[in-house]
Amino acid sequence: MRAQAIAGRRFEAVATDLGAGDRFDLKRPAPATGWRAHVRGVVAELQRAGVPIPAARIQISGDLPRGAGLGSSAALQVALCLALGALSAAPAPDAFELAKLCSKVEHEWVGARTGLLDQLAALCCERGHALWIDFRSLQLRNVSLDLAGFNLVMIDSGERRANAVSGYNLRRAQCADACERLGVASLRDADLAMIAHLPSPMAERVRHFVTENARVEAVAATLERGDLVAVGALLDASHASLRDAYEVSTPAVEATVERLKRAGAIGARIVGGGFGGSVLGLLPPGANAPKGATMVRPGPGARLIE
Repeated sequence: MRAQAIAGRRFEAVATDLGAGDRFDLKRPAPATGWRAHVRGVVAELQRAGVPIPAARIQISGDLPRGAGLGSSAALQVALCLALGALSAAPAPDAFELAKLCSKVEHEWVGARTGLLDQLAALCCERGHALWIDFRSLQLRNVSLDLAGFNLVMIDSGERRANAVSGYNLRRAQCADACERLGVASLRDADLAMIAHLPSPMAERVRHFVTENARVEAVAATLERGDLVAVGALLDASHASLRDAYEVSTPAVEATVERLKRAGAIGARIVGGGFGGSVLGLLPPGANAPKGATMVRPGPGARLIE
C-alpha cells in the first residue's frame, strides 16, 4: 500500500489488482460494499478515535486471494491504519486499540462479527514465530516456529465465502445462546460436563470450543519442544472438530484435505472463518507439495516500509 497526502477534502483509493477505485468526502464516509467498506470504515473510525486523517490518495495492491480465509480483510485494514497513521501528525493508537478499531470496522461497516485474531496476528507477530493469544486478558506470547525441515503449505479450496454472508455469524450467535443457557459470561468458563444441559447443535458448538482451546495450548507446548509430528496430529484433530462439531467444512474443503493427505501431509486443517477458503497442511521432510500449494513462511508482521 502507498499513501500520499493531497489537497482538499476528498479521500481517494485505488485497488490496482482489481482495476477499481473509490472517492468520498473525508468528513462524511458513506456506507459501501466490498473492499470499499473496509477503506471507508477505517477512515471513519480513525477519525472517530481522534486521529486527524488528511485528504489522501492511497494505492492498494495485494497477492492474497480474497475470500480464501487468509485474513485479507484484516491485512487491508491494518495496512491502511499504519499508512494513514504515518500521514497524520498525531500519535497512532497502540496495536491493541488498532486491532479493536479494525474489528469494529468488520462489525459495523462490513457486517461480519469477527474477533481480533487476524488483526493482532498482523500487528504483533515476530519473524520466525507463531503468536499465542489469550483473548480474555489479551496477553500475547510469541512461540518459536522452527520447522526443522518440515513445511507448512496452504492450498486454496477454490470455494469462496464472505464472513458476513456465510454461517460465521450464525455460529457466533449459537455460541452466545449457549453462554446464556449455561449462565456463563464466556465459553472459556464452560467445560465438557456442561454439554449434557444443551440441545443440539449448541452442545456440539461448545464441545468444539472447549476442546479447541485445549488444542491451542497443546500446539504451543509441542512447538516449544520441537515435536512437529505431534503438531500434525493436533491439526488433524482440530479439523475433525471443525468439520463434525462446529460444522464449517464443505465438500471442496474436504477434497483439499485429502489432496494434502495423499501428498504425505501429517496434519491438515481448514483455516479462516470456514465454509470454504484455504487448508493448511504440514508436510514432513522429503514430501512434495501438491500442485497449486503455497509455502508458508513465518514473516515479521505488518510494518511501515520507508
